[in-house]
Amino acid sequence: MSSPLRSARCMWMRGGTSKGGYFLRDELPTDTDARDAFLLGVMGSPDERQIDGMGGADPLTSKVAVVSKSERDDVDVDYLFLQVSVDNAVVSDAQNCGNILAGIGPFAIERGLVEAKADETLVSIYMENTGQIAVANVQTPNSEVNYKGDATIDGVPGASAPVPLEFKDTAGSSCGSLLPTGNALDEINGIAVTMIDNGMPCVVLAASDMGISGIETREELEANQPLRERLEALRLACGPLMNLGDVSEKTVPKVTMVSAAQNGGSISTRTFIPHRCHASIGVLGAVSVATACLIEGSSAYDLATIPDGDVKTMPIEHPIGETTIVATVVNGNVESAAILRTANKLMDGDVFA
Repeated sequence: MSSPLRSARCMWMRGGTSKGGYFLRDELPTDTDARDAFLLGVMGSPDERQIDGMGGADPLTSKVAVVSKSERDDVDVDYLFLQVSVDNAVVSDAQNCGNILAGIGPFAIERGLVEAKADETLVSIYMENTGQIAVANVQTPNSEVNYKGDATIDGVPGASAPVPLEFKDTAGSSCGSLLPTGNALDEINGIAVTMIDNGMPCVVLAASDMGISGIETREELEANQPLRERLEALRLACGPLMNLGDVSEKTVPKVTMVSAAQNGGSISTRTFIPHRCHASIGVLGAVSVATACLIEGSSAYDLATIPDGDVKTMPIEHPIGETTIVATVVNGNVESAAILRTANKLMDGDVFA
């Protein structure tokens, strides 16, 4: 019996508003249990402080990307996202992460999986968790990844080089269809909800139906234990209806409470991921919420402010700012969605479990 893996080459990166370890697939154990045990050790889980690991005591900083050169036609690399629980010994592949995705293109170029072009390099990425493809546009002046620039995103101080991401054919990526129940609106536990999956399974409901304004701080919502219990009961009830089965040990679906935008955006959001309130909103979660805003009869439709035209720029407001989704609508359906993210290389070396 081989000894447990003690260390592996790793690049620690910020992707969007998240942070985590980026690994090459062939440098991790092939056995899933051995891989997960190693990653739990790397992050220092389970421990709410993650004091004996690299995790930052927050779901947003306890993430892993596993990357390999793709054998698929017209795809450069395959990307598996793993959420490492902070206070439980759980590593989950049940969801995607569009923030960590922002670092995949730069990482693939840095590791030699994709050859850099002279000015900018397009990297096509197969998202293994959901079976969908995204395309990242990475700045590569002099055929080297550039991380410095003037692009800013809420939730990240300073400016960095832009990494635009385009998503296509994400509807039903985890649940089998955009609206897994076939309805724009369902009543669950006496609450009107929209169950939707356009890249991230989400349960969308009006904040007012939960007795809140929808503009509370993250800390206020996390301290509201009755609210958290109601949201979890709702999530558990929706899981099987979304073709996700028993979700008691899963990180999906996310639950997003929506209200009218406060700062000129399309809608305001407060999202639980699933047991803590998100400091902002996930990239693909924002795509799903933006899509819900465009569906007549949904829980978000009457609360949303929607621009005219087939290409709709939709700022999705969240606790620390907004995330803008650019949705292209064809015959009433969202054909593609794009978002601006940034990434930064923080460390490259060996990480120990």
